[in-house]
Amino acid sequence: MREKLLTKLVHLPDCDGHAELLGSVTPPLFQTSTFVFDSAEQGGRRFAGGESGYIYTRLRNPTVRLWEEAVAELEGAEEGLAFATGMAAISAVLMGLVSSGDHVVVSRGIYGCTYGLLTMLERKFGVTHTLAGLADEAAVKSAAQPNTKVMYVETPANPTMELVDIAACARVAHEIGAMLVVDNTFATPVLQRPLELGADIVVHSATKYLGGHGDVVLGIACGRKDVLDEIRVTTQKDMGGTAAPFDAWLVLRGMKTLALRMRQHVENAMVIADKLSKHEAVSAVYFPGLLNFPQRELYLRQMSGPGGVIGFIVRGGVEAGVRFMNALRLCKRAVSLGEVHTLVQHPASMTHSPVPAELRYQMGIDDGLIRLAVGIEDGEDIWSDLNQALVCSQQPVRASSTMA
Repeated sequence: MREKLLTKLVHLPDCDGHAELLGSVTPPLFQTSTFVFDSAEQGGRRFAGGESGYIYTRLRNPTVRLWEEAVAELEGAEEGLAFATGMAAISAVLMGLVSSGDHVVVSRGIYGCTYGLLTMLERKFGVTHTLAGLADEAAVKSAAQPNTKVMYVETPANPTMELVDIAACARVAHEIGAMLVVDNTFATPVLQRPLELGADIVVHSATKYLGGHGDVVLGIACGRKDVLDEIRVTTQKDMGGTAAPFDAWLVLRGMKTLALRMRQHVENAMVIADKLSKHEAVSAVYFPGLLNFPQRELYLRQMSGPGGVIGFIVRGGVEAGVRFMNALRLCKRAVSLGEVHTLVQHPASMTHSPVPAELRYQMGIDDGLIRLAVGIEDGEDIWSDLNQALVCSQQPVRASSTMA
């Protein structure tokens, strides 16, 4: 993590170019639904696109705009476009890029609700998709079809931590006239820069690491200005999944410590993944930072750190996994990730429950897989809790006795 990034995050967004901010050091909150025009003529010009300015918060808002510019700068993008949630961003981008009869190549192991969206697009609009491992160029070419218009990938994948070769996907996508969309939520621009590897659009659930404090839901897409401008005036404006000013303000505040938080997430996760890999109660660990990670060469090539999410399997099946989760005292049993608390969840019954069991297995999501989103608490405290819960997971359930 470069020291320059620490400085950039503290000083983003650059308020100097926004006269309406009146020299404010901290980005102000414009908690308003609508904006006054100086004249009827000015209102007409703004609606016609002949004059820049604010009209209505569903279309644009100064606080939201500051956040869009800040994330776009971090990702090295021409434009940013904010949404009410991460799924609102994913939905608007995918629906904005495909038409009936098109095909989407999708990395396996995607988030359950993204899978649900893809199945709905296929059922209602005939937009087909292929789930595939996209670890190299040959695999990407094999998954592509003549009508492929979008490649949509998560890397690292949720929750198996499988990586996708972003540069290879970009090369193949552009050869066939498709666009590459990368969900960069798990890595953030601190650890991975998909646009520099050839991606066209990057999406985030800012609910996670960008916000970082578990108190907001928000999403964003960054990338080519021409593409995002078209999405802004179509699937965003008309479907209405726009960001609220207060939510954008919260994430602007949270992002100032993003690099510091990511450093602690990574430091804790590296130690905990190593300990998990040596624990007798654990049969498998999925984490890019481990020396024996199967895609280590790809990890070193396209990421500057492994992130803070670990997948692992507790010996003894689902029952042992349940005992493990119920024995936790410090770590919280909750979905989501990327916030200051350590969160633990069971993908097969929670985040990936919309995915059919057979397909989950193909994605590598075992019924006993646990997803651990490591927080920024003291690492020794996190491990102490995990260790005692793992010990409990291996203890046989005692039959209750009855008194005569």
